[in-house]
Amino acid sequence: MLKLLLVEDDPALQFTIQTALEEKGYAVDAVSTTGDAIERLNGGEGYPIVVSDIYVDERTGLDVLEAARLRDPLCAVILMTGRGTMETVMAATRGGAFDYIAKPFDLDVMIDAIERAEAARRDEGSEAASEELPETEMIGNTAAMVEIYKVIARVAPTDATVIIEGETGTGKEVVARMIWRNSGRAGQPFAVVDCGAIAPSLLESDLFGAVRGAYTGADRDRTGVFEAANRGTVFLDEIGDIDGNFQLALLRFLENHEIRPVGAARPKEVDVRMIVATNRDLQQLVEEKKFREDLWYRLNTVRISIPPLRERRADIPLLARFFANKYNERYQREVKLMDSGVNALKDYTWPGNVRQLQHLVERLVILSERIDGETVLDALTTMESRERPVETLADAEEDQIRKVLAATGGNKTKAAQVLGIERKTLYRKLERMKP
Repeated sequence: MLKLLLVEDDPALQFTIQTALEEKGYAVDAVSTTGDAIERLNGGEGYPIVVSDIYVDERTGLDVLEAARLRDPLCAVILMTGRGTMETVMAATRGGAFDYIAKPFDLDVMIDAIERAEAARRDEGSEAASEELPETEMIGNTAAMVEIYKVIARVAPTDATVIIEGETGTGKEVVARMIWRNSGRAGQPFAVVDCGAIAPSLLESDLFGAVRGAYTGADRDRTGVFEAANRGTVFLDEIGDIDGNFQLALLRFLENHEIRPVGAARPKEVDVRMIVATNRDLQQLVEEKKFREDLWYRLNTVRISIPPLRERRADIPLLARFFANKYNERYQREVKLMDSGVNALKDYTWPGNVRQLQHLVERLVILSERIDGETVLDALTTMESRERPVETLADAEEDQIRKVLAATGGNKTKAAQVLGIERKTLYRKLERMKP
């Protein structure tokens, strides 16, 4: 019979919770003060699960949490309060609380939390085997990835133009950075340009620069990306989105390594290696007369095609372990990745590829005590539900928002990314949340 420690100063509520838990087969030691709780925790008998109110007496449930975790780092502490604030949730999260329940609550909610804590304590299922991981997010040992590594090794030391193809989220920039890091230009700048995010009218001046007076508001000479990255590498992402006029300018650069800033009388010579990427079929765009054929030939010196994650499922355990280790370290967590969690990750289709997997694992590290099959499926269901209008987000997600904000140090942009929602959605949600 599992023995729990209950800390609650309200006699009626203490009796209600104790009775309900004993009916479920738990042995319960109930106390009314933090002093009694800490004395019991420091005694000879340990408690695998502790349930404590936060506001008890001159000390709080956070002190009980600290004492319980010092006595047993695996102790699952469930905190409850009728006066929850962002500060207490953040403190509880940092202290390693297993769960945080707002009063008043249904007893089934309490019992569910205890059963989850008990399951985590028993560690049902085996932890995924730890493997020696590379120091880069370029991870995978499937045949397709090994071929990519071979191409990178051969092309990196050269100055050849490389075109990287792949769906959004497959890791095109990671490949570009690997080429740069293993080239003779590794000590020089690596500039990233998202061509799809820059207005066509601004792309030429952003990349090639502009001289004073070239256009309204140009009150000084402006250095473009290519000149700023001289002797380095420029990575042009989403190259298929550039318009025809700039395609010609880019072709001329590839032919003579010269740029002409907007409004300049003479060109400038620039020594830059170019790597480009696209999630579109450039050959089809050529056939549709939307992309210059001569530019395509100039770009297509070496082509690297990155397979989608669903076509290299054998790499998912390695990737998941890498991201779990990365975010455990970043957020000072000790969340275990279980075999059942890995299997659930392998069964998903991953329309967002590696980037989607990365953000999901990051969210699970922040919000879960372990990553098993159930938590993965719950997270995937929640993630897919967010594709619907934001008004469908349940109020129950407020605690997740608070935990993610706590883990990201209040960075709302990062929190929105981890939660899988837009920043404006997060702001609207925060406005509706109680202080």
